[in-house]
Amino acid sequence: MKQTLLSIFPTPRMELMQGDCLELMPDIEDGSIDLTVTSPPYDNLRTYNDKLVWNWEIFTKIAEQLFRVTKQGGVVVWVVGDATIKGSETGTSFKQALYFKDIGFNLHDTMIWEKQTFTATGALKTRYAQVFEYIFIFTKGPIKTFNPIKDRPTKGPRKKHGTIRQPDGSTKEQSSIGKVYSNDLAQRFNVWKINTECSNTNRFHPAQFPEQLANDHILSWSNEGDIVLDPMMGSGTTGKMAKLLNRNFIGIEKDPEYFEIAKDRIDQAT
Repeated sequence: MKQTLLSIFPTPRMELMQGDCLELMPDIEDGSIDLTVTSPPYDNLRTYNDKLVWNWEIFTKIAEQLFRVTKQGGVVVWVVGDATIKGSETGTSFKQALYFKDIGFNLHDTMIWEKQTFTATGALKTRYAQVFEYIFIFTKGPIKTFNPIKDRPTKGPRKKHGTIRQPDGSTKEQSSIGKVYSNDLAQRFNVWKINTECSNTNRFHPAQFPEQLANDHILSWSNEGDIVLDPMMGSGTTGKMAKLLNRNFIGIEKDPEYFEIAKDRIDQAT
């Protein structure tokens, strides 16, 4: 059943749609989305109320729709992991990344979301516990917006030093050698240590990613007033943080129960 709800706020605009994203995304205007922050169902690692069908064909159609609706310079943040089947990781995440490249996206960055604890499934007798997921940053052409988060502690005021490795293996001094940096906080790296939503009181979905993860990506790759999309919004984390950060939001969720949860979370966000 297709259902469209428009939540009226002074700013930003929240457009929430309940239904299949493959049926609803064609209604989104070409080149209208500044940023997508979403997470696919991985390798069917969760049941999602036993209502979700996920396969390669569905993925490719969603990826192609994302390319169509993304603005030139826009970004897609794709949070993904792999299942381990018969002792072998599927590698689905890498296959998806390569497909995004095949249809025209740039693979701008391969980031790591490092969790605080082991949350996956599988035997640990023959392998180390996996405590991370991939975050692929795709861009449509040269990136338009990057607002780097600077929260990495440093040793305080210091002079820049060091060398840069050349293609032939030799090194040369950096061009800014000797420059004094006085900021105590430096730009963070691309491995983000963010806790999962462990508390049952904060969990609304079996694969809910943390609010900080959505918050920091929205800050990094968009500006106030931009349009943020989540075509598989689950419990609405991306929409909630988009609203709090004064971004417009379009969210689609197939499961009616999760849709109502997402709508309530976004409506109540102030």
